[in-house]
This record gives sequence, C-alpha cells and structure tokens, in this order.
Amino acid sequence: MSAGPPAGSGKDDGRPVRHAHHQQARRRRWIRFTLYGLVVVLLLGTGGGFLVYQHLNGNISSSALFSGTTGSAGVRKADEQGRFPINVLVIGTDSRSSKENCKLGGACDEEHSNADVELLVHVSADRSNITAMSIPRDTMTDLPGCQDTTTGTSVQARYGQINTSLNYGPGCTVAAIHELTGITIDHFVLVDFSGVIAMSDATGGVEVCVDNNVYDTYSHLKLAKGRHTLKGEAALQFVRTRHGFGDGSDLGRTYGQHAFLSAAIRSLKDKGTLLNPTRLYGVADAATKALTVDDGLDSIPKLIDLATEFNKVDTDRITFTTMQTEPDPNNSNRVVPATTAQKLFDTIVDDRSLSKDKNATSSAGPSPSESSGSYFSVQVRNRSGVNGRAKKITQSLRTEGYIAATDTVTGENEARTAILYRDKHQLEQAQQLADDLNVPTSLLTRDEDVKVVTLVVGQDWTTGATYPKITNEQREEALTDSHASTAKESGCVPVSTQNTVTYNGVSMSPVQAYALATNVKDS
Repeated sequence: MSAGPPAGSGKDDGRPVRHAHHQQARRRRWIRFTLYGLVVVLLLGTGGGFLVYQHLNGNISSSALFSGTTGSAGVRKADEQGRFPINVLVIGTDSRSSKENCKLGGACDEEHSNADVELLVHVSADRSNITAMSIPRDTMTDLPGCQDTTTGTSVQARYGQINTSLNYGPGCTVAAIHELTGITIDHFVLVDFSGVIAMSDATGGVEVCVDNNVYDTYSHLKLAKGRHTLKGEAALQFVRTRHGFGDGSDLGRTYGQHAFLSAAIRSLKDKGTLLNPTRLYGVADAATKALTVDDGLDSIPKLIDLATEFNKVDTDRITFTTMQTEPDPNNSNRVVPATTAQKLFDTIVDDRSLSKDKNATSSAGPSPSESSGSYFSVQVRNRSGVNGRAKKITQSLRTEGYIAATDTVTGENEARTAILYRDKHQLEQAQQLADDLNVPTSLLTRDEDVKVVTLVVGQDWTTGATYPKITNEQREEALTDSHASTAKESGCVPVSTQNTVTYNGVSMSPVQAYALATNVKDS
C-alpha cells in the first residue's frame, strides 16, 4: 500500500475557512477530541499509569495487513483538501484455537478458522459519515493466492467461498475483499468468540430488540419479543444467529450484527464510556485482549487515533449496508454478488456519503468569496447525454472568473465526469477547479493530449452547477436491496417466519420453536 499522510490529516494552503458552520463543526470536533484525549492522559498518568499503558500495549496481537501473493490492499487517495478516508475490515472468526472458543463455538475438531463476520467500515475523508458494509460469508467469488505470514502455508488463486480466505490469515481476507470490491483496505481488526463476550460485558451489556419470539436451535439464541440487554454468551448467540432472522440465510445474520453494533455504538456514546476512565479502561482492556490487528494498529496511541476518528461521526451518519447478492446458480445454499453491488462498491471507492442529506442535489455554484483566487483557461466538454450541459457550466465558470470555453466537438457519452490535465502545473489548476466544483480528486486524470485543463461532464452530473457528492437517486440505487439502516435507529430485528430451524426433528419457524421449547431457558 502506498505511503501517504496520516489518515485525517489535512494540508494548510493558506486559504480562509469558507463557512461559519465549518468553523463550528471543527470546534465541536476538537472539543470531543480534547475531552477524549484528556481522559486517556488522566488514565495513563495517574495511579501507576505507565504500568496501565504497558499492560494495555502488551495485550495487543498483530500481523501483516496484506498476505496476498499478487495484487495489493489498494492505494490510498486523498480528497481535494488532502484528507484521506479510512477503510477498516472487521473480521469475526469462528476459530476454535482455544479451549474457551472451542466450548463456545462447538465443532472442536475443525482444523481451520473461517470468517463469521466480514464488515468493511469506511470513514469518509471529511469525517462526516461512515458506511459499514457487510459481505455475506456464503459469497462465492474469485479468491487471490495467499501465503499466511504466521504459518507459511500458501494457496493458489481459485474460485471459492470468501470466508475461507481466513484459513490463510487475516491478510488473505484483506486481499480477497479488496479483489472483490476494489476498495482500499487500510487496516483490519480480527475478533474471536470469546472476544465478543468480553467486550459486550465490558460495556455493561448491549440492548437489542426482536419483533417476535425467537428460538434459533442452532445458535441457541432464545428471546421473547421485545427489548433485551445482552451480555456474555447471549451476545455471542445474537451476532452468530442466521436461522433466527430475515429469511434464515446468512443475510439474516447481518441483520442481527448491524442491530448489535448499532446498539453498542449508541451505548458507548450514551453511557459516556469514552469520558469515564474506569469504564474506558475496562473496554480498552477487553478490546486489546480480544483483538488481533494489522501492524498499523499495533500500539495504544494508534488505536486511540483510530477510535478518535470514529468518534467524530454522529450515529445518524453511520450507515449499515449489506452487499447485494443473488443465489449462486450452481449452489442454492450459496450466493454471488449481484450486478447492483458494483454501484455500492463504487460509491465507497469514490468516498461519497450514503447518509441521507436533504442538500444532496444542491445546485448552488461557487461564489467569488469562496473561490480559490487565481483563474485560468478551462475547456468544457459535454458527455452527459443532456443537451446544453457544457454551455451552462461554461457560463457558470465565466461568472466566477474562469476563462471558460465550450468544446463543440461531439463524442460518445461518458459514464463518469473527469477533469483532464497535462502536467504538474495543470494538476494544480485541476485541483483548484475540482475544489470549486465539488468534484472528487479521484476523477482527476492525466491526459498528455489536452492543451488546457478540460472538464468532461459525464452522465453522473446531469443537473446543477456543482458536482453532486451523491444525488438522492444515486443513493437509492447504491442501497437497493442492501438492507440499509443507521446506527441511530433502534428498531426491532425481524424474526424469520419461515421454517428455518428444526426442533425435535421437525422443521419449523423460530417463533414456533420458541413456543414449544418451554424447557429451554431464554438467553
């Protein structure tokens, strides 16, 4: 992975802050950062703080981020202000490597560990939103060749179930997820069965809700309709159940996982855990013992930095989604990525928010006081499929002081907008234009044939004077059939009404199993 500035860092180019609300937002973020940092300093600076620090640091296990024999984990790309998004792959393993995990997970004779959870968490470059996308463990896809950096075992590229990539270490799962989605992976976090229990206990329990009575005879989750605070093994049963929710498939498992994680996030914020030294230590101790991380997260300061970036985002700006799938034509018990999944991947790659935004389709252009200062020649090409688009944008740019001209040469429509530049000098101009028009820097392209900076207006920009970060229509398309929800929502998980479980040898629904299993205690 290519080197770059620390995630979240910005560049000081001497420009004034453009809006008062930006100043207020930054002030709020710095207040939160300062309070969080103060707690950590107090925790580590009093009562044998150095020993506490050494203890927590010593808990951390780490391994290489990437262990693919080909390819990479991706290349980091900054936004127009030089800030970097953060992509963290959260992996839940069904490893039975310890007696404790063996007891919790069963099947103690299994030689390899697979991934029960593959959740890709994207924190936007401006820290305004988070998208957490689940990859169903039953997904069949092309898998990369890998070599486990711990055991030295290797495997060739092949077609298989994506969660089996963990057999060759978390760095192989990183390689597999990047190959599937094209999304750069900056870090991974691996947690096992006992880790889920330890962390749920440390937070004081997590409140969840189910919309009906449920008894999953496989995960042993048994809950009455309504809200429950789960700790210990009950928490593990909830995040592992697949037969109890939705249609009883692995997609149902993601319902429970999203609800549990949303509730855990709300709990941490509402209970003030991050500002309470005693609670914070308990969570930190449990987390550092439970997690295996990549080398880029292998110390307390690095983990604190990451947690701080996550804490900047409000719960209503955290969107949980599931990669769209369709049945595998060769195996009805497996799934393959649906064609619509590519739109979800592209949205994350382009760092476009999937949070609801009433201003998503704003067409306001740049004002003279907001522009960067110097102006230059810009050629505008219309490849949007909408007549007159180039002329309208040309006029808008001229109003703001640019020396803009419309390219009259016709050509085929382009799906994506682009800003073309020839050399380093034009790159600086292209970055300024992108900044003023809200065009992501990922759409800047070098082209030795252009004479001046050239704006190619594509089919993704058919209205408005500035590039839409994402329109409501595009957002809906990206989230189609992805079971999207936000961390702020506290609704009840839908219990399956299909015959997804077996009780006393009879196939039935989890609701029916609950009614019959009167001799089984609730979780």
